[in-house]
Amino acid sequence: MNRFDFTPYRRSTVGFDRLFDLLENNARAQQSENYPPFNIERNGEDNYRITLAVAGFKDSEIEITAQQNLLLVAGTKETSNADGTEFLHMGIANRNFERRFELADFVRVDNAALADGLLIIDLVREIPDAMKPQTIAINDGGNVTKISDKRKKSKDKAA
Repeated sequence: MNRFDFTPYRRSTVGFDRLFDLLENNARAQQSENYPPFNIERNGEDNYRITLAVAGFKDSEIEITAQQNLLLVAGTKETSNADGTEFLHMGIANRNFERRFELADFVRVDNAALADGLLIIDLVREIPDAMKPQTIAINDGGNVTKISDKRKKSKDKAA
């Protein structure tokens, strides 16, 4: 896989270090690990779903941890052969895993379910009202008050 060199962009931008680090780390991680396979879906403007194929894992063997801007899904399988079964061929992957997903700001885990060997994690982006775009009404010009007039009136009231 080709490696991208972000050096020219780093020289001409300010404040995008986190974005470039995410891209570089993600490229490295994709080269090294592809288990378990997963899908990422977008359902509507602010709803997302991550589906991981975790055949053979019980819900007690999977841990989902949501931190700020990071979702960590880890599966730990016991390796002991307590029932004495001897495998002649083991084609179903049964190894431990750790999958990391970088989340955008204001994205939170809404629900997680395990069914038919698929772990489904629903995510929702909830932008606070203070961060949402606001429509500003335009006055007709009849009630225009100068800023300097407002300051004088407030000083008169205080005195």
